[in-house]
Amino acid sequence: MTATHTASRVAVPGETGEVAPSTRAASPVRPLPARPDPTRPLRSRQRLRAQLTAWAFIAPVVVYLVVFYAYPLYRNLDLSFRDYTLRSFIDGTAPFVWFDNYAQVIQSSTFTPALVNTAVFTLVSIVFQFSIGLALAVFFFKRFPLAATLRALFLVPWLLPLLVSASVWAWMLNSESGIVNAGLEAIGLTQVNWLTSPQWAMVSVLLANIWIGIPFNLVILYSGLQNIPGEVYEAASLDGANAWQTFWRITFPLLRPVSAITILLGLVYTLKVFDIIWIMTRGGPGDASATFAIWSYRLGFGGGSPELSPAAAVGNLLIVLAFVFGLIYIRTQRRLERA
Repeated sequence: MTATHTASRVAVPGETGEVAPSTRAASPVRPLPARPDPTRPLRSRQRLRAQLTAWAFIAPVVVYLVVFYAYPLYRNLDLSFRDYTLRSFIDGTAPFVWFDNYAQVIQSSTFTPALVNTAVFTLVSIVFQFSIGLALAVFFFKRFPLAATLRALFLVPWLLPLLVSASVWAWMLNSESGIVNAGLEAIGLTQVNWLTSPQWAMVSVLLANIWIGIPFNLVILYSGLQNIPGEVYEAASLDGANAWQTFWRITFPLLRPVSAITILLGLVYTLKVFDIIWIMTRGGPGDASATFAIWSYRLGFGGGSPELSPAAAVGNLLIVLAFVFGLIYIRTQRRLERA
């Protein structure tokens, strides 16, 4: 057999282990082209519609926050960093003085009394409102006749306008014609100048504010008590726990999340209380019951020559004070939760 004949010989699979040329030259299998998904445009439109719907629901809240919170805060900062008068407030020509208004406010003789009064008014109000509200919530949580009626009556102070409540307290604590002094005189005690005495003015506004804030704490804490499973109390009674042990070991710890919200809301509300103090004492006598809110109003609107920029500075200090109180409270709660 010649070389030419050998080279032209076609290899047969199985004879020499070689692969047929037709097998070696086989082309790879190409994947079929992907077919377009007919539902893809529909899903895209649905996704876009859902996003637009979500933004439509969020838009009113964003507009509300910008118009009623962000812009007033910006204007208040601008007022505090400029030297505004009535004329410059209208034509907008007030010059920048940066922190001069804050320095003037801090160096004022009213700053220390207002700071102390704000702290005392806030802390004492929250302590008594929360304590009495919690005690009433636990009391009304026990089923007894007329419990719902009495609980509804306790909500009356919360439903009344602050103007009405403060006016009623101002009438009751009036030195000459108030019912409180009449009661003191009836039992042989000395009458008290509740609204005109520097020693009693802060006590008077505290009594009114505590009375107004108790129903709010009662409602929130009573709702929290309803979320505690009854099986926990049954297990405690089987273990022989008395009423105080049940409250301290079960009720109070399980109410901690609700209590945190209640105290935080009370803190924010009490720091900005204005109506009660202004109607009852105008912050007086002198600065005996003046808080930052009262002082800011006095500077801006309470005198013949309004000091708009210092009033804005006091308002911003009140915002900072509320922020600091909030941070302290949140940090304390986190430490208690970790413990």
